[in-house]
Amino acid sequence: MLRDTYQVKAEVISKASNGKKILFATVPADGHVNPLTGLAVYLKGIGYDVRWYTSNTYAEKITKLNIPHFPFIKALDARGDNMEEVFPERAKYKTAVAKVNFDIINFFIKRSTEYYEDIKRIYRTFPFDLMIADCCFTAIPFVKEKMNIPVISIGILPLTETSKDLPPSGLGITPSKTIVGKLRQSMLRWLADNLLFAKSTKVLKALATENNLSYNNENIFDYLVKKTTLLLQSGTPGFEYRRSDMGSNIKFAGPFLPFSPSIKKDPWFDERLNKYDNVILVTQGTVEKDVKKLIVPTLEAFKDTDVLVVVTTGGSRTKELRQKYPHPNIIIEDFIPFSDVMPYADAYISNGGYGGVLLAIENELPLVAAGIHEGKNEICARIGYFKLGINLRTERPTRRQMRRSIVEILNNYTYKQNVKRLAAEFAKYNANEICAKHVSELIAANELAKWEEPVY
Repeated sequence: MLRDTYQVKAEVISKASNGKKILFATVPADGHVNPLTGLAVYLKGIGYDVRWYTSNTYAEKITKLNIPHFPFIKALDARGDNMEEVFPERAKYKTAVAKVNFDIINFFIKRSTEYYEDIKRIYRTFPFDLMIADCCFTAIPFVKEKMNIPVISIGILPLTETSKDLPPSGLGITPSKTIVGKLRQSMLRWLADNLLFAKSTKVLKALATENNLSYNNENIFDYLVKKTTLLLQSGTPGFEYRRSDMGSNIKFAGPFLPFSPSIKKDPWFDERLNKYDNVILVTQGTVEKDVKKLIVPTLEAFKDTDVLVVVTTGGSRTKELRQKYPHPNIIIEDFIPFSDVMPYADAYISNGGYGGVLLAIENELPLVAAGIHEGKNEICARIGYFKLGINLRTERPTRRQMRRSIVEILNNYTYKQNVKRLAAEFAKYNANEICAKHVSELIAANELAKWEEPVY
């Protein structure tokens, strides 16, 4: 006698988190890989079989987490740090709009079918039950529609979904509440769809049609949001513009942050951290190599002052900077774990990397932000809009701009208050636990769908 259908369903639900297989898949760039490492380790720790597909550049990082790594085979290894080498023709595009369209087409859209070919190959030996990807990973629609496997997308940058309440994503424009401002936003959305991003959208439409994927004339940002089973947005509602038409498949999960060992053998420390009343932390991340953009103006503004300046260079010209700035109030390192230095800092100066900004907010640090490209203008715009700090609206601030804005941040408690309020909101969310709950539910639902029988 066949077992009762409901008994089978109950067993499927109970086994949803027992050794099920999860494939992480990410665009090969630090800002896409690093935020997911903490989640991957957490899911592995609670019993999931976790493996990761991305460029070989990240093989060592991933294997150090004791997570098996699948490299690119078919996919072109185009990364954030080798764009000019892989795409030399990119240099001929001079305007920002032309460069953005080129990058969307070549770095994202055209890689989607290659990612999909690799993932099908992976599935033969690792038949995963669910995929977790960063929100820019363009094989999401293929896995969800063609393989019928649920996909959780992690929003590793501010929410990109188009809204009738907001200007188009990507321009770094803050929302308006006036009638004239709303009309302007509507016009900008039309311009973005029909002019600014028209070229990349045309390529996306052709690719979707060629591969028999459902498509409704969306731009790449909306397409990836709508095609994922669930988008878990890194951050909370307090760091996102209000919208009345947010997609039902979007949930806030709190900050997704890089894995950090709970016990460190040798935490970073410098005795000068306890000798200065004001400590500022400055970084340009690992991708931006031109230290003259943000680091040098900050050092020029505060050398030989009573403010301690802690700089992380990401490995760019560290020795040269140390020689030029040997001042006692300046610390320059290739890399410092933020968890070691942020508790001592009073302000965070950044070009707007999303992970660093979220971590700074979590540590209650007001911000000075100076970034435009790679979507950083959207992050910096939110910093200014929510008065968490100052958005300089440039990638090359002057020494005077840096000094004036940092002094303002250190002396105006309004910024600190707003950051503390948002940090308290962050503390109400546990991103890893929230994601684990959705993982379990989606795997269970997918398993139940296979068992589903008509009831008469």
